[in-house]
Amino acid sequence: MRSRYLVKALVMLIAVMLAAPLTAAAQAAAASSSSDKGARSWTVPRTPWGDPDIQGLWPANDMQGTPYERPESFGTRATLTDEEFAAREAQRERQVKADGEVYVPTGTRTGIGGPSHWAAADRGIPQRQASLVVDPPNGRIPPMTEEGKKRIDLARSTYYFDFPDQVVAHPFEKFDDLGPYDRCITRGVLASMLPTGYNMGTEIIQIPGAVVIRNEMIHETRIIPVDGRPQISPKIRQWMGESRGRWEGDTLVIETTNFNGKVGITRNGNTLLTSPELKLTERLTRVSDDTLQYEATVDDPRTWTGTWKVALPLKQNPEYQFFEYACHEGNYSMRNILSASRAAEGKSESR
Repeated sequence: MRSRYLVKALVMLIAVMLAAPLTAAAQAAAASSSSDKGARSWTVPRTPWGDPDIQGLWPANDMQGTPYERPESFGTRATLTDEEFAAREAQRERQVKADGEVYVPTGTRTGIGGPSHWAAADRGIPQRQASLVVDPPNGRIPPMTEEGKKRIDLARSTYYFDFPDQVVAHPFEKFDDLGPYDRCITRGVLASMLPTGYNMGTEIIQIPGAVVIRNEMIHETRIIPVDGRPQISPKIRQWMGESRGRWEGDTLVIETTNFNGKVGITRNGNTLLTSPELKLTERLTRVSDDTLQYEATVDDPRTWTGTWKVALPLKQNPEYQFFEYACHEGNYSMRNILSASRAAEGKSESR
């Protein structure tokens, strides 16, 4: 009798031991299924007329510390190591500390720019993405064509941000010798969407048949038809080009052409000047409730030997405030640059 109980107990023990891994696996599977269900529970919201809803305020502040091109030493590595990320965070902390300074510390060299706290609200949270350029895989813009190099050489100047070590390549004879940045005209489509030093807000509004993208930078606004209407005549050329959109699943694809070839593609609109053949293809996908993935492919065969792409996440911020961009009010810079050029010519001629 006793032995029968022992056998039963042993059988039950073996059964429990055998079932334990199965139970753990079942629990893990259940947890995984629950996690997957949680991940799948979020779906892209829809507008009343059925389009994916990408409306909201999407500032690019968090990507401000991300360089445009990746350092060559990174190769094809697209994200920062823990050490590199810590250095980026430390740099932000130093900048935030500088923003809080009321007086310039003794012995500090000063310039003519505004105090750093002017941009304090735009510091954002550092990200691990190594560069804004994500394709080619090395995160660097392809080489320029010979025509592209000549165009850059013509516009190159000491105060253009991309070429701090260059000398003025031509005199400023007339107002349109200065770029669209100096004349407060525009930063162009791509530079208006990417992080800069300030005014990095983007607002998206949707109506049936169109998507409106409003940039804080120079208060640019694009009204993008998504109703299949044809492109306008290629004879009509504009600073911001002409955009047409379409939905591919949950992604808004915007193709922009008809550029006038007078605006740069990066930073302030003066640099990396493009040709009128530029075609810009943007893709906007809402990947979570507070994240909009933005990608843009640059195709300009007269300027670069290959296409290239930038990408970055834009974070929803309902509390973000747009501020006026009043660049041209009291724009003494252009008048002073032209008058200084005339004075330099007069001095040279008198020798």
